[in-house]
Amino acid sequence: MSCGGPHATDCGEVLDHLYEFLDNEMAEGDCAKLRQHFEECSPCLEKYGLEQAIKALIKRSCGCDDTPTDLRSKVLARIDSIRAGQRSGEPVVQVDASAAVHSEAGLLTAGPVATPAE
Repeated sequence: MSCGGPHATDCGEVLDHLYEFLDNEMAEGDCAKLRQHFEECSPCLEKYGLEQAIKALIKRSCGCDDTPTDLRSKVLARIDSIRAGQRSGEPVVQVDASAAVHSEAGLLTAGPVATPAE
């Protein structure tokens, strides 16, 4: 997406980091760049507003559901193993899109879905 106007920060870059911005996971300097862009670019501001509204709706609708303990443990263990692999110099793997998450049952199924990163 692009509004066609010149900006210090490209629309694509802004949209690539939109969720980090919404989740307050960016450095203040980067947040300031995005805020400046939103002031100049109405299509990106509209996208930001839409994503913010969706996030609020999901929080309101799903915020009371607890994450199953075993799922949380499996996800945290996987994150720890990836981090340990990165520290030890092991190759990082990407998870194939065919990994199935059964949201209605709250289960994460494992299978042969990891592929080496390029």
